[in-house]
Amino acid sequence: MNSVFEIFKIGVGPSSSHTMGPMVAANRFANRAADLIGNQSLLPNQVRLSVRLYGSLALTGVGHATDGAILAGLSGCLPSKSQTEEIASAVKTVRASNQLALAGHQVIDFVEARDVHWLRNETMPEHPNAMKFQLLSSDNATQPGQILLEEDYFSTGGGFVYDRNELLQLISNKTSSASNTAASALPYPFISAEELLKMCSHSGLRIDQIIDANERVMRTDAEITEQLDALWDVMKRCIDRGCQTSGLLPGSLRVPRRAPRIFRQLTSRSPVTLQCPSDLLQFKDGGYPFTDPLQQLDWVSLFALAVNEENAAGGKIVTAPTNGAAGVVPAVLAYYMFFMPGANRAGMHRFLKTAAAIGMLYKRNASLSAAEMGCQGEVGVACSMAAAGLAACMNGTIEQIENAAEIGMEHNLGLTCDPVAGLVQVPCIERNTMGATKAINAARLAVLYGDGQHFVSLDRVIETMRQTGVDMQVKYKETSLGGLAVNVVDC
Repeated sequence: MNSVFEIFKIGVGPSSSHTMGPMVAANRFANRAADLIGNQSLLPNQVRLSVRLYGSLALTGVGHATDGAILAGLSGCLPSKSQTEEIASAVKTVRASNQLALAGHQVIDFVEARDVHWLRNETMPEHPNAMKFQLLSSDNATQPGQILLEEDYFSTGGGFVYDRNELLQLISNKTSSASNTAASALPYPFISAEELLKMCSHSGLRIDQIIDANERVMRTDAEITEQLDALWDVMKRCIDRGCQTSGLLPGSLRVPRRAPRIFRQLTSRSPVTLQCPSDLLQFKDGGYPFTDPLQQLDWVSLFALAVNEENAAGGKIVTAPTNGAAGVVPAVLAYYMFFMPGANRAGMHRFLKTAAAIGMLYKRNASLSAAEMGCQGEVGVACSMAAAGLAACMNGTIEQIENAAEIGMEHNLGLTCDPVAGLVQVPCIERNTMGATKAINAARLAVLYGDGQHFVSLDRVIETMRQTGVDMQVKYKETSLGGLAVNVVDC
């Protein structure tokens, strides 16, 4: 079982698996290495580091800023705690000096061209996003080249990172559902949508109330409220910032930011002045200055574009459940908060808890990693989560919420991950707008025009997604070796 605050993490772009995950892994290893150096009284000039990147990390890591994330993590930065300026400064310092302050302490030599290895033709069997960190004795040591410390880490999507033992234990838990449930200390442990719905039915609790009860094992009510508010605050600020920041996105494609221009277009005919999308809150009780009946969907697309352009630029975002899909949930949540009558803070909390519950099911029973599942595991999952969250805020029954989540995924099955030039830009940014509008449609179909009865269950669609991901050719799973990534260049 995961927490709401593991499914939704505050971090930095452009990728949860290729940026945030490697930064966390590098930070973990740096702390272990620094402790070993101190405990063994080694001199800084007696050690050096080696970092090896495998599979998808090696193939698309440059476009996903994996190299910078590694340098920042080794220097003591964390995506959840470090500001983007601090991360950029740490990377710049290492590259300028060929030295890094390991975990922010011991300064050792580190030459990126020598010490970071991109093994594009090698993979580890456990997961496509694999990293090997080694602390070695340097040429100045008595016995050069000895491995003093070695760790393998796996970035499994959504910013989740495991060492080899942790990953094997996770896999073991997944295949032993009875022991996993029995061992849980939570009041409402569930490993399937069917179990979750039965718990709701038997207890009389909503999905978000089930999640609330589980969260209280780890946090106080005040802490839960504070962290949920923080998630929405980062999402809202990200939307506003994305609509106010012009220019080109980093990388070889030189993609221009579109959100500021679209924001100006949407507000140009308005009789009131809107400085940023959050100004729409003044109309939350009605009276929106719209002339086009479909303009609300244009705003939703804008919200998603703004977030994912910020993500592509390495900005502060919320994994929802990943960075590549970070615009879907905020866009649909903003739709609820800005446009739906009666929207309030309690509803926002309900949305996030319900969406997180659905994300937990995908995390446990399939994957959040595009390197394993293709983009159906990112935008598809985000669409499913957002649909469930919105359905809950529309006062849908637990069956209607489950139906909304199922619809959201069913129509993203088979979605490939084929980023052009290895950048989280094309088709990733626009794909989030599609995911957000699909989520709204799914919620409305399920709640306004459905009774909760449907042919395909959420559990079955999650298993179908997993099987589809297993069957999908590797070139369509975040490698930039297939799909648009190879055909756009030829056009």
